[in-house]
Amino acid sequence: MTGSGSRSALLELAVLGSLHETPLHGYELRKRLNTLLGMFRAFSYGSLYPCLRGLLGDGLIAEEEPQEDTVLGRRSKIVYKLTAEGKERLHELLTQAGPSAWEDESFGIHFAFFRHAEAEVRLRILEGRRSRLEERLERVRTALARTRERLDRYTLELQRHGLESVEREVRWLNELIDSERRSSTALPAATESTGSATSAGPAETDEASEAGETPPWAAAPGRAVQERDQRADSPEADE
Repeated sequence: MTGSGSRSALLELAVLGSLHETPLHGYELRKRLNTLLGMFRAFSYGSLYPCLRGLLGDGLIAEEEPQEDTVLGRRSKIVYKLTAEGKERLHELLTQAGPSAWEDESFGIHFAFFRHAEAEVRLRILEGRRSRLEERLERVRTALARTRERLDRYTLELQRHGLESVEREVRWLNELIDSERRSSTALPAATESTGSATSAGPAETDEASEAGETPPWAAAPGRAVQERDQRADSPEADE
């Protein structure tokens, strides 16, 4: 994918992901994208509206017709919303976990919408990003070892600062990866625990009886049992 194509795909992901949260008019969308994209890369407002026109033409987003303000006599701002096709396209973009999602420019955008991605995809992107940074660390350390004596102290400090920044991100990624793995293993364990609890009805009854409680699933006796108990308590039964 070319540089311009990569930037276009990232902006498409950012727009579709933002509209997945809620419909937005252009100014609100610009502010949200500036907050989101500005953290990771320069965001050009001039690229937003061509992107919106392309998404409209592809049927991925739709415009909500503005209603005229009966008080001021002016039309409200156009609101953009995600279509069913747009949701499918967003899901397709969020399943992409290859090397393009690990790069500096794209990783932050994918990470911003991790809550909409599958656990397996999140883990692959995190591990890929970590491997990419570990490769970078190795290159920087090797270059630093070769050129240390020829660098002035300011350039050397700049190199060290960059090295420490990458090392911090690797530690952060390690924590995220460990958390994702614990979450993925905890879910099957919770399911098995629920199944065991469901199949342990009689044991629960004995424990509840000892505690003077009635299990919820045994709280309402059948009608035949109720009638039997009523006959046993009637005067005719004593005779």
